[in-house]
Amino acid sequence: MSGAGNDFVMVDNRAGDIKLQPGQITRICDRHCGIGADGILLLEKPVNGADFRMRYYNRDGGEAEMCGNGARCFARFANKIAGAPENVRFETPAGIIGAHLHGELVTLEMSEPKDLRLSIELMTNGRKELVHFVNSGVPHAVIPVALVNDVDVRGRGRTIREHEQFSPHGANANFIETRSAKKIAIRTYERGVEDETLACGTGVVASALIFAATENADGPISVIVRSGSELTVDFRRNRDRFQNVTLTGPADFVFEGTIDI
Repeated sequence: MSGAGNDFVMVDNRAGDIKLQPGQITRICDRHCGIGADGILLLEKPVNGADFRMRYYNRDGGEAEMCGNGARCFARFANKIAGAPENVRFETPAGIIGAHLHGELVTLEMSEPKDLRLSIELMTNGRKELVHFVNSGVPHAVIPVALVNDVDVRGRGRTIREHEQFSPHGANANFIETRSAKKIAIRTYERGVEDETLACGTGVVASALIFAATENADGPISVIVRSGSELTVDFRRNRDRFQNVTLTGPADFVFEGTIDI
């Protein structure tokens, strides 16, 4: 499946008999010798009262707390494979996520963001970087730039992702360009993928919230990702606190198949 260009291998593991090792995940996600994906999502039975449990693994084999684009795909996958209703709730390490399906679009009710920090000065390779930070399910650094297409996302992104300020777990690095009063463009370097991806759902949310906080903007905020897709982030704002955060965007089926692991 693809969520705005962020692609995933979806696996029905409600029986609980699939135990993927990091090496197997890396092989499956390999674009030359496997299926090819940014990560793997497992659909499992719930343990805390929701409809399902979502487990997400980056293509380096490590499990992550949350993935916004993956969660939208997960909701449509659960609807197709397991007959989930149009309003579905599923468990993640970042909390219980609610989703509403409307056609090929999915609206996610995100967990409440935390650890908002504005105007952090970092020294990277002898230069100062002005960075903002928020955890929108996973940790994200957000860096405003004049022209997002001119950014060395791999180079600058990797340096920020590995900076001691965000140790020991690191942070995703998002570069944002203002397009209008309520629209931004974004490029993201994702930890775990260790490269730029065509989209990052939690990065879209983090960037929209940082934009709202620094520009005193209300929702909804439109966000254009690297793939060209446009996602929407809405929220209720109470000073420096954001509540009722939602992310709306596409979730598309690409193909079905089997692989021997």
